[in-house]
Order: sequence, then C-alpha cells, then structure tokens
Amino acid sequence: MEAEKVYSVAVYLRLSHDDIFAGGNSKKMESNSIISQRDLIRSFIRKQDDMEIYDIYADDGYSGVNFERPQFKRMMQDIEAGYVDCVIVKDLSRLGRDYIEAGRLIQKTFPALSVRFIALTDHFDSLTADDNEKSMIVPVKNFINDSYARDISEKVRSHQKIKRERGEFIGAFPVFGYKKSNDNRNLLVPDEFAADIVRKIFRCKIEGYSNLAIANLLDKLGILSPMEYKKMRGDKFQTGFETGIKTNWSAVAVKRILTNESYIGTLVQGKEEKVNYKVKKSFMKPEEEWTKVEGAHQAIVSKEDFMLVQELLKIDTRAGKGEKKAHIYAGLLFCGDCMEPMIRRVNRYKGKKTVSYICATKNAGGDCTRHTISEENLTHLVLTGLRQQVALFSDRSRVLRAIEQMEVAFDEVAAFEKEMQGLYREQDKYLALRAGLYEDLKGQLITEEDYNNFKEIYEKRFRELQQAISSQEETLKKLFGSGVRAGADLERMKRTMQITELDRTTLVSLVKRVLVYEDKRVYLELKHKELFSRAEESRQRGQDESIQCMEKG
Repeated sequence: MEAEKVYSVAVYLRLSHDDIFAGGNSKKMESNSIISQRDLIRSFIRKQDDMEIYDIYADDGYSGVNFERPQFKRMMQDIEAGYVDCVIVKDLSRLGRDYIEAGRLIQKTFPALSVRFIALTDHFDSLTADDNEKSMIVPVKNFINDSYARDISEKVRSHQKIKRERGEFIGAFPVFGYKKSNDNRNLLVPDEFAADIVRKIFRCKIEGYSNLAIANLLDKLGILSPMEYKKMRGDKFQTGFETGIKTNWSAVAVKRILTNESYIGTLVQGKEEKVNYKVKKSFMKPEEEWTKVEGAHQAIVSKEDFMLVQELLKIDTRAGKGEKKAHIYAGLLFCGDCMEPMIRRVNRYKGKKTVSYICATKNAGGDCTRHTISEENLTHLVLTGLRQQVALFSDRSRVLRAIEQMEVAFDEVAAFEKEMQGLYREQDKYLALRAGLYEDLKGQLITEEDYNNFKEIYEKRFRELQQAISSQEETLKKLFGSGVRAGADLERMKRTMQITELDRTTLVSLVKRVLVYEDKRVYLELKHKELFSRAEESRQRGQDESIQCMEKG
C-alpha cells in the first residue's frame, strides 16, 4: 500500500497600492489584507491531512500587472528547486492580474513542474478541475482581473491629473529646499535650512561663481548634497546612481537647482508617464505637456533673481585660472566691431598687477583690431555711463511712479481694449447680417444667387474680424506681460538708482552687453532702457493731455 502524498505548500500573499486606492469599501480592504489572506489559507490547510506549509511568500505593496515581485520570484526558485509542489492563493487576482502571464502559469508552467494550484475563493483546484474550468472559467476570470487592473490604473491616473491641475503636490519626495506640510501632505512648505542653501546658490551665481565653483564651495563648507540631506532626514530615498559612497555636490546638481521653477512657487509635475499599466518603464513627456501651477506654494527665490540667473546661465561665466569666480565682465563684454567676446589678460610686472581686455578675433589672429582697454578705464567708463543714464531722469520718483502704474495698466492697453470693442461690435453686425439673409431669401426679397454671394462676403469678413481680434488679444497679453515684468524689476531698479560703485550684481542687473570700440569708446546696451523710455513717454502724454484740457477749459 502506497503512502499518501503530502503536499509541500507555498502560501502566496499579495496586496498592491491599487487595491488600497480602489478600496473605498473598508470591508473589501480588510478581506484583501495580507493578514486576512494568510489566516484564510492557514485555516484551509489545517483542515487538510495531505498538506503542510513549506513557506509563506508575501509581496506587500506590489502590483499584480507584472511578475517582477521579490517574493514571487523566490517562490518560483523554490518550486524549480523541488521544495514546493503546491501553491495556494486567496483568489486568482492575488497570483496576478496579467491575463496572458497568469494563464501561462496556471495552464503551462505549474503543470509542467507538477505543481498543484489552488485559488480558494474562486473554488479552483487544478487537481480536481475539469477541462471546462481550466479552459473556460479560469481564463475568463483572469481576463476580468486584467480589465480590473486597467480600470484602476485609469482611475489613478485621472485622480492624479486632477490633483496636479489643482496645484497639489503628489510626488514622493519634495525638491531640495522644501518639505511636505504637516497639516496638508499635498502642500509644499520651505524647509528653512535647505531653503537658505538654495538662496545661497542663487546669490553665488549672480555674483559670478560658476556651477562647479558653487559645488566646490558647498562641499568645502560641509553642506550636505540633496541626496545626502534626504538620507540624513531619514527619507527612504532610492536612486539608480547610489554607490554606497557619500555623494558630493556637482555642477549638474547646482544647475538643476538654478533652473527649477519650484523655487519661485511654481509647481511642475507630470514630466514623465508610464508606457501603460503593465509596464513600469516611463518616458519623458515634452515640456508643453507638463502641468505647471504658479503660486502653488511659497517661493524661496524671487522671480526677479530667478530670471536673472536664467540669463546668466546662457553666457560664459567660467572663472579664470586660479580664480574662484568669473570676473565682473564675464559674458557681458564684446568687441564693438566683430561682436566677439573680449579676452581678459592679466599682466604682472615688478609686483604690480594690471588687467586689460583684447578682442578674441584679433587674439586668435583673425581679421579685426585689438580694441585693447584696461579694466580700470573700462570700469570708470561703465560706471560713468550708468550714472549718466540715471541722471537723464532727474525726477526719478516720477519715473518710478509711472513704472509702478505700468504694472496694472498701460495707456496702450486702454487703446487696444477700445479697438477690440469696435471689432467685436463689427463682428456682431456681420453675424446679424448673415442670419438675416435666410429670412430675406424666404421672403423672396433676394434671389438665391444674391443669397450665396452675400453669404460668402459676410463669412469672409467675419473670419477676417476673428483673425484681427486674435491678433489684438495676443498683443494685449504681451503688454500685460511687460507690465508684470516692469513691476518685478522695480525693486531692483530702486536699489540701483544711486550707483556708488560697480559690482557684478549691479552690472548684470542693468546691462545686457558692453561693447568696446577701437577708439576706446564704450557702449552700454541697457536692459531697462525701453522700460524707462515707455515710462517717460507715458508721463509726457499725461502732461500733453492735461495741457489740452486746460486749453479747452
């Protein structure tokens, strides 16, 4: 008489985040919990005389749409090693929600390895199941589980999209400089220690430090890099770049901070998207498809400083040999004739240091002249030029008041709005004319030929007016944009109206380019020249209008 076979059982348990998300029903969440699954299967095995548990394999927090799960893979290794010949799960969806892969396991892999498979609540046992159950019922249930996973994935995506558009933070880890609010986990608030580091990085960039120089300075000061700071805080942070060695600051990490709009209060999310609900791999979406919400959280850096840094990143600010930061004119000084950058030369003779600039084209043997100028003379001319530009507006308070008004309303805006109202009225007129044509045709006031001709004329004019209105709206947007920028620049301009000495911050704040000519002439291309001119014109128009009113009176 043969001894009764005793199955060596693998108890497999699984619970995913999607199960939790979908579990609006608390009872369903409870029944799917790892503890409930284990208790149900243990209770079943205790009643069986031919089964004993070899091991319990629990994948807590893993999706069922793929089989790259640590405990599932360990279970399969034990099966292939011959330690397990029976697998028990609560239901088919616990094994997996991928229709094809789950079917392959149940119908091919397990039978090929002589493994008995049991799904308790689905009442499936491969030892006793007939062909109908194996070929019809199980595939149908697996297909339903697959569809369920797809539906849940779509619901999660839709829910996340809504939260992103509302300006709610849904990421796992805030950007360096912020933390999640204790009262609202979807709101970012400044982490003051890290926020001060971010502000320091922006200050250093404005002062002329290169990205690498900033990184070296932070390391020298013993300031933890963003990755090390997360580890220090106890965040469960993982990255593919971890090596077990302390991560230092790098030029790339500095640039990542300098270009991140989060620091001006703009929440940027939705940069990546998964290929589909079955594949973990993500792809980077084009920037126009990212979700950006301005004012979603408190800014760490002023928008004014942020935009200034973006301009500095476009120009060459590498420090010279042996220098910690770029010289004051780095990226701003150009030959007035060939428009190539000027090269800085340092000469030391008998302990005396002199600095001068020369045209890069001539320096390389090209077809231009030297344009040589000493740094001392250049600074004197630039400082004098800036003071003269400021002096042109003797009544500074009046000009600044005009600029402040530009933030909320330009004279041009009023004119454009008036013109747009006229376009809207004309558009309504042609709509009415077009609508009345049919009535005229019905009343035999016009022929069908006249009807078609007039209809074509009215529709053509209507389209032209639509295009004109769109153009005006675009111009209006630009004018308002200029007004906002004017207000943002106002504070810096107030601080630099009285220029006592020339420094890097003042220079990059006010000057686009400095052009040097062969005859030692220096031309300053100012950033705010147009702004001052518009303010002065606005003030002048106001004076003219008041004079006209007095004459009429």
